[in-house]
Amino acid sequence: MSAATLPFASADARRIAEAFLPSFPLGNRYDYYYVRAKLGSDPLYPGVLAALRGSSEPLLDLGCGLGLLAHALRFDGQTLAYRGVDNDAAKIARARRVADRCGFAQMQFDVVDLANTTPEHRGSVAILDVLQYLDADGQRALIAKMAAMLTPGAVLVIRSAIGDTTGRARTSRVTDRLANWIGWMQFRPRSYPTLDGLRAALDAAGLQAEFTPLYGNTPFNNWLIVAKRA
Repeated sequence: MSAATLPFASADARRIAEAFLPSFPLGNRYDYYYVRAKLGSDPLYPGVLAALRGSSEPLLDLGCGLGLLAHALRFDGQTLAYRGVDNDAAKIARARRVADRCGFAQMQFDVVDLANTTPEHRGSVAILDVLQYLDADGQRALIAKMAAMLTPGAVLVIRSAIGDTTGRARTSRVTDRLANWIGWMQFRPRSYPTLDGLRAALDAAGLQAEFTPLYGNTPFNNWLIVAKRA
């Protein structure tokens, strides 16, 4: 197993998560513990960092949440311009506050409903844990739109739970529904993409892609897809 398919080491996860500590001792530490657990168990960010390493193109991060990818990039020494968008205004507000406190340059966070708006962008694109909230037609349309944004040297990075008959897929579905039930995610998943469906959508967009299982220490059916212009 390569380093890119492993989560952050515990010490590194803690260092990144410290940015999310409250500014006063009795403040809410929920985001800190969430970020620390997420980075220490999920190989998503090392995988995405490896895919983006070597590219200096600006990055659009769809469904950025608290902006963890931005923190991972800066921790990795990658200084490319970053814009994160999400439909959750509360998460975007916290992402902005923490990024400002860290003094990050060339970093922007905006509230965007991807169901109704396509952000303007030219460069690389990250679509991380977003596709399952769209139907199959919406997934194909989003991939086509994001592929059209890629500039020379840019990368399209997708992480998604894959729909199949495995136990991992069932666990992914149950966990996503629970995340919606407790309010962490605003919407329930609509359709989990298949590997064949993603290959067809990327081929139609003129992209060549590599598919890698990205399970790490999780029970989920997550895959990393890295696509570039043919």
